Amino acid sequence: MDIDKVRAMSDAELEEALREAKQELWGARFALSTRQLKDYSQIPAARRTIARILTVQLERRTERARTA
Repeated sequence: MDIDKVRAMSDAELEEALREAKQELWGARFALSTRQLKDYSQIPAARRTIARILTVQLERRTERARTA
């Protein structure tokens, strides 16, 4: 997921996307441990997506704290 797409999401959408990305990462790790994962690039991609979402959430919290 691109950072521009993440920034365009609402807070509720970010929470849902974070939950889905964490689930995807868990599933990829499980598939890796059971030797069913074919595309190993899924794990770093999921981690990057999670990091992007968390970064945008932190930016928004910081901005809210500044304006309050």
